[in-house]
Amino acid sequence: MHVIGTAGHVDHGKSTLVQALTGTHPDRLKEEREREMTIDLGFAWLTLPSGEEVGIVDVPGHRDFIENMLAGVGGIDAVLFVIAADEGIMPQTTEHLAILDLLQIQGGIIALTKVDLITDPDWLVLVEEDIRAAIKNTILETSPIIHVSSLTRQGILELMQALSECLADRPPRPDMGRPRLPVDRVFTMPGFGTVVTGTLSDGSFYTGDEVEILPSGLSARIRGLQTHRRKEEMAIPGSRTAVNLSGINVDQVKRGDVVAYPGSYQPSQRIDVRFRLLPDVTQPLKHNTLVKLFLGAAEILSRLRLLGTDELTPGGEGWLQLELHQPLVAVRGDRYILRRPSPGETLGGGSVIDPHPKRRHKRFSIEDLISLDALARGTPNEILFQTLYAMGIAPWQDVMIRSNLDPPAANNAIQALIGSGQVIVLEDVVPEVISPANLVTTKAYWEDLRRRMLQAVDEYHQIYPLRRGISREELKSRLKLTARYYNAALQRIVSSGELQENGSLVQRAGFSIRFNSQQQQAMDGLMARFVASPYSPPTVKECLAEVGDDIYNAMIDLELLIPIPPDVAFRKQDYERMLSEIIELLKSKGTITAAEVRDHFNTSRRYVLALLEYLDAHGVTVREGDIRRLKKP
Repeated sequence: MHVIGTAGHVDHGKSTLVQALTGTHPDRLKEEREREMTIDLGFAWLTLPSGEEVGIVDVPGHRDFIENMLAGVGGIDAVLFVIAADEGIMPQTTEHLAILDLLQIQGGIIALTKVDLITDPDWLVLVEEDIRAAIKNTILETSPIIHVSSLTRQGILELMQALSECLADRPPRPDMGRPRLPVDRVFTMPGFGTVVTGTLSDGSFYTGDEVEILPSGLSARIRGLQTHRRKEEMAIPGSRTAVNLSGINVDQVKRGDVVAYPGSYQPSQRIDVRFRLLPDVTQPLKHNTLVKLFLGAAEILSRLRLLGTDELTPGGEGWLQLELHQPLVAVRGDRYILRRPSPGETLGGGSVIDPHPKRRHKRFSIEDLISLDALARGTPNEILFQTLYAMGIAPWQDVMIRSNLDPPAANNAIQALIGSGQVIVLEDVVPEVISPANLVTTKAYWEDLRRRMLQAVDEYHQIYPLRRGISREELKSRLKLTARYYNAALQRIVSSGELQENGSLVQRAGFSIRFNSQQQQAMDGLMARFVASPYSPPTVKECLAEVGDDIYNAMIDLELLIPIPPDVAFRKQDYERMLSEIIELLKSKGTITAAEVRDHFNTSRRYVLALLEYLDAHGVTVREGDIRRLKKP
């Protein structure tokens, strides 16, 4: 699932275009409707020609509300960059473009709106030339320009197709098993209570999950989930998600907070970042400047410490350590924006390198600068984790080779990742002595595999409630795992007590076949016929005709009946009695014929021959012509 964000100058038709695309006007505030101007974030969704349903975040274009815009664009996959044909490039067009470039929003579509107002084709050519010059060397450099009119709907279908093609090569958001939802809206609904919305990243949420609100650390439970006003049991990475929270009041959550699993993230008040100063800022950036940090949906005052230099000139890059006035949840690689508080000006941005630096850096320490440069390329832990995440499950030796780390660094990294719970050793080994052959996987991959295994078994029980379980081979086939990986995963989940093996079958722990009243009545009727004629019971064909395949097979699984090929079955106690008496006859007489067995049980040759051939096949008796004798031990 993907999310598209709008961007562009005020009154260039962003919200009207969203309405033309989706049928929903994103302006939800009374003041917005009265002023005909987007002030805060608006939300909508549409289904593209590819069939994908995407969310849309509509942002303000006016310079007074640029900070509200920044709360909405951090979680988007592509941008719908709106420029009005009658005005062309304007101040907020340029500023929004710079912000998108700093956030590295990978591509989008340029919508040239209000083309119905233009009667001179040459004017449109000039506007397009200006746009191409403005987007040169930015992330939108190769983006198509689509002429549209929200009033006449000219170009709307073409725009939707272009958006579909733009998102076609976007990979799905990775599921790292550590979901976080930066909150961009908080409200309450009668009968439901507190609801927060945001774009989910790094993992999935499920109804009933216990979560915490960061940075406050308050606990809550997910009462319900919605995506595009549709109730869901699970919210996936990249989706616009509304979370109904119980156990917390609406005034205890604010925009910029993060909803996450307890203990999965630690807020920080100091972060190390790589920074690029925009080339058109009004003055150089100096040490100790007070700035506003925008990361995710958060906006936090910060004091910047400029490292390795006294000032950055426009267009320059460098290292910053930001001292935050309030705690923030950040992850390595997160993109951010810095703005000057007053007068308001976008300064630049970059990426988080270390969300938890151990100390305050010495500004001109060569050692610290070298360390930051190494961190920018990735720590051994991060490199190893990303390698294993891409591989899913693999022998430790293969992961080490793929990571290209030297063995000591790799071993230290794997021990740290195992110790923190981010990596799991599937086989039952002591972490300190992990061998090259041991299978390892990430916690995220394991949790997904575990969930799929349980779901497959549960679905089988639901479809076939009168069967003891799914066969090992069928479960393996459904999971599409190699034999070794499957066996290791199954062993681990069986050891946890969630599944159990029953011969060649796998079932939920505690599962048992249960008959409803109608099925029990049919089964009791059949069993009465076995009781009435224990040595000449109903044939298999008669059993199937009376109770059907499912009940008959369940009776076999429960060992109420013992099938004797090709078409005979006995009650278990009747079979055991016949077996015991045949063995006693053979012990006393030495040999026995089929006729003697028939007369002993007062039955027919049909049942006797089937039973004796069954005993031959199971190594109880040996046939010699027309007689049988006990097989020697």
